[in-house]
Amino acid sequence: MKHITLLAACFSATLASTTFAQEVTPNDVVYSEYGAVETSLTGVAGDAENGALLFKNRKLGNCLACHANSDMSDQGFHGEVGPPLDGVGANWSEAELRGILTNSKNTFDGTIMPAFYVEEAGVRTLEKFAGKSILAAQDVEDILAYLLTLTE
Repeated sequence: MKHITLLAACFSATLASTTFAQEVTPNDVVYSEYGAVETSLTGVAGDAENGALLFKNRKLGNCLACHANSDMSDQGFHGEVGPPLDGVGANWSEAELRGILTNSKNTFDGTIMPAFYVEEAGVRTLEKFAGKSILAAQDVEDILAYLLTLTE
């Protein structure tokens, strides 16, 4: 019984001293004048490996539908509507890329790129996404981490 009580006390002390990251909701994202988002949406570092999976996922991010990316030359059907993303991690800051991923319309006037982290994503969005964000906050951070690896 002493072990259980001691374990419970240690667990409670650990919980009390741990600060949990608060996820930023789509309506609470703070954009700079030119659309950059300085603060992480989750407070958790992005996972570049998972970000690469989301990037090429044709049912979620679907980034390859519009953007060419030499890093994924093994994937077919790279789009040409958006700019190639080779070197994007060297050409844009983390905050700028986060802003473009969450709502590119704040950076590029008239873009057809979907806003991936807003509640109302716009008229070009599939019906199943109406009224909700296309990507989760951590998905944005993961794709961002992947984009930051594209430096050449």
